[in-house]
Amino acid sequence: MIEQWGIEVLKGIGRMLLNPVFYYAFFLGAVLGVSRVKRERKNFTVRAQDAYFELRQLVSAGLIAGLVLSLVALATGLAVPVAAIMLAALFTLLFSLIGNMRLIGPAYTVGAAFFALIYLGGKTLNVPYVREAFESASGRIYPSIAVLLALLLIAEGILILKRGSIATSPKLITSKRGQRVGVHEAKRLWLVPVFLLIPGSVLTLPFDWWPVFSIGENTYSLFLVPFAIGMHQQIQGMLPAEAVRGYGKNVTTLGVLVLLVSAAGYWYPVASIGAAAIAILGREGIAFFQKIKEDNRPFYFSRKNEGLMILGVLPGSPADKMDLKVGELISKANGMPVRDENELYEALLQNRAHCKLEVFDTNGQIRFVQRALYENDHHELGILFVHDDRKWDEKAV
Repeated sequence: MIEQWGIEVLKGIGRMLLNPVFYYAFFLGAVLGVSRVKRERKNFTVRAQDAYFELRQLVSAGLIAGLVLSLVALATGLAVPVAAIMLAALFTLLFSLIGNMRLIGPAYTVGAAFFALIYLGGKTLNVPYVREAFESASGRIYPSIAVLLALLLIAEGILILKRGSIATSPKLITSKRGQRVGVHEAKRLWLVPVFLLIPGSVLTLPFDWWPVFSIGENTYSLFLVPFAIGMHQQIQGMLPAEAVRGYGKNVTTLGVLVLLVSAAGYWYPVASIGAAAIAILGREGIAFFQKIKEDNRPFYFSRKNEGLMILGVLPGSPADKMDLKVGELISKANGMPVRDENELYEALLQNRAHCKLEVFDTNGQIRFVQRALYENDHHELGILFVHDDRKWDEKAV
């Protein structure tokens, strides 16, 4: 039995390589990185993170989430038809073309696959390689897909909560009043591989009660299914880390609610329809109300009369080593009050070898930071500010 499961695990990993989402996620991650760097260079002439940052974020956190979900899925015997996996992959590819990473989240891709399978299940499709999968999937409700959707939604919320606020990207926009202001953009993509049971002819039931969420079969095969989970949030009225954490908590709470409703589908299959609908409408509602709240808040990153607001800090720069943070306010440099980049530059010229800053942190508490400056220090201090469109201003100080 153990040897049989071991071989099937290896086969399941091999089956993941047949899923186009696995390769497409890396392509999307590369596109996100390149487009972000181009935008940051256009705004500031420098980039905050290198173009490989999104690719580095793609796998590490997703593997941990996938491992946890795999243990839960296998322990409960979460079985789904292969047609649902095909549809989820198809909707991932289609929704990604819209350009909003939020739309390739599980609420949309797995939710759309759930409803599409109810309609297409059992029908004959004249499409090579998929005809048999849809003919074998009878046109009925599959509670297991709703449960899978809920688990992936919880994973999405936790990923946003724990990883979404890491190195959000500074961005310059023009407000409705025509003023140049700063915002932060959190655009992430995670690849979450999950082991699922698919109707097959290899694994028999080890317990009388397993699988819990079966689909009427007696034997199953293991598939390692790659799910792409994305997020897209623009923050203008508060600190990025605070806004992203709140967003992640809301998505996690929605996932728990959907899980409770979807679990009822084991006894009442119609509850699964409600769970999938709640997931889609709830996820869209979270995004909508978050945007409304942001639009009604004043811009956090705008020009201040009492100092210079830090919009971004370049990694590895002197500012990073001085532990300067996004959202802090520089009031003095080398003892001189500063209200714009030109005054800061002039203050730094007073002592090219040393920098002493008076800074108000995000709690309004004053602190002093200082550091020796060297000729090879990258881009002076390495701080990004909100600036006008003047050529000399489009640089990091």
